[in-house]
Amino acid sequence: MDQTVLNGVAEFSSDRHPEPFVMIIFGAAGDLSHRKLFPALYNLVVDGWLPKDVAVVGIARQKNDSQSFRESITRSVKEFSRRPVDDDIWSKFQANVHYVEGNFSDPEVYVRLKSTLDAIATQLPAAKNRLFYLATPPSFYPIIADQLGQVGLSHSEDPSNWVRIVVEKPFGHDLESAEMLNRDLHQVFEEEQIFRIDHYLGKETVQNILVFRFANGIFEPLWNRRYIDHVQITVAESLGIEGRGTYYDNAGAIRDMIQNHMMQLLCLIAMEPPVANEADSVRDEKVKVLRAIHPLSTREVAENTVRAQYDAGTVGGKPVVGYLDEPDVPSDSRTETYVAMRLLIDNWRWAGVPFFLRTGKHLSKRVTEIVIQFKRVPHPFFRQSGSELEPNQLILKIQPDEGISLRFGAKVPGAQMRVRTVDMSFLYDSSFADAAPEAYERLLLDAMFGDSTLFTRKDEVETAWALVSSILQAWDRGRGSIPTYAAGSWGPEEANQMIARDGFEWRK
Repeated sequence: MDQTVLNGVAEFSSDRHPEPFVMIIFGAAGDLSHRKLFPALYNLVVDGWLPKDVAVVGIARQKNDSQSFRESITRSVKEFSRRPVDDDIWSKFQANVHYVEGNFSDPEVYVRLKSTLDAIATQLPAAKNRLFYLATPPSFYPIIADQLGQVGLSHSEDPSNWVRIVVEKPFGHDLESAEMLNRDLHQVFEEEQIFRIDHYLGKETVQNILVFRFANGIFEPLWNRRYIDHVQITVAESLGIEGRGTYYDNAGAIRDMIQNHMMQLLCLIAMEPPVANEADSVRDEKVKVLRAIHPLSTREVAENTVRAQYDAGTVGGKPVVGYLDEPDVPSDSRTETYVAMRLLIDNWRWAGVPFFLRTGKHLSKRVTEIVIQFKRVPHPFFRQSGSELEPNQLILKIQPDEGISLRFGAKVPGAQMRVRTVDMSFLYDSSFADAAPEAYERLLLDAMFGDSTLFTRKDEVETAWALVSSILQAWDRGRGSIPTYAAGSWGPEEANQMIARDGFEWRK
């Protein structure tokens, strides 16, 4: 692979493309498939990433045939693709889209699937590799895996061809169920065949954390307990549960966001430099971080975690009901819509540096960001009329305004020596002309290449669940009342009190 530099940008040129394959999507009639997967496949075609010999088989319970299914996904691609749809390109691609109707628990469905794949093999003899995608409720994962094994579709007879399976989150409901699901999948597939997807890792700004840390010599020497005071990771949503009461009440904020997305962000910030830019090297370092997180006793859970539910309030100028008044939510539900926690990482780099995580529904605004707050200068040389200069902050903005901001002190113009905090910002939209690809485009392409760097490994999933399950168990033992917060606010006062004990406050 050759590297060139154009206008300060390192470009890696390669003629490499994924090998011809067939993608089989279980749950092909669902929102994920129509809003994300098929538009992502189309954009990969337009960008020239996919080989000529590619076919897609959709499987769902809805009554359909291949032609009507093609018409339905055509409408979806035209609505959700980030690029305008070229009719000629799409027409050629969707000609190789097929549909199999049936219940995922019915063995006959897999017999029909095998026949469909055999028929495709006669039309596209080069497409001998298979990529299974489970865009279904998690309860079907072990059923689908077992049935694929029963009909001999989990492995290829030719060792030169590959078979891979992509599994959506949530991956388990707790540690026990995650371990059981891993065992079920491993009865049919090898670990290297399993791609556990977390779409957060496909976001350009999340991937840029690794580049920012390990491609620049200026910040990594400061990336430790000697210079960093604390770290804040915020995933705030202005939306509520949006009619998903049944799902959300069985999940809650800690399962929905902390166990997967936010633990991934924490790992990328805290990990040691990998020995190589390859899947297992990166994932080894992430697992080390998870294993180094200080385990919380029942007493420490009470002191260092806050859970709450949103109450009635106003979001975006519109009144909204409280969580307990949402459809399909039991009136006595104890499911949290907000979580804040304080974690410590027991290793040489981060000893004593608190990591504060918070996430919630119906908060003041939608924002995902990571704040690295550096320690104050040891001697306040520049005093400002009795007020103290703000500490330096490095802010990694993941959404909605993707970029990086550095806060530091600068002299105010004038005869007096006055210092003020200013921002130096980099924004993706203004720095790069090309629109960033959707997260699913990058992740699907990596799965096609067999690159599992941005996918979670078995031990990574289980180690994250071990921490979260211990917190859930401690919450279950404490049956006190759950705090509430007004919808449209920044969360409960208890979260402010928790971070204030260390002398800090949440960034608004």
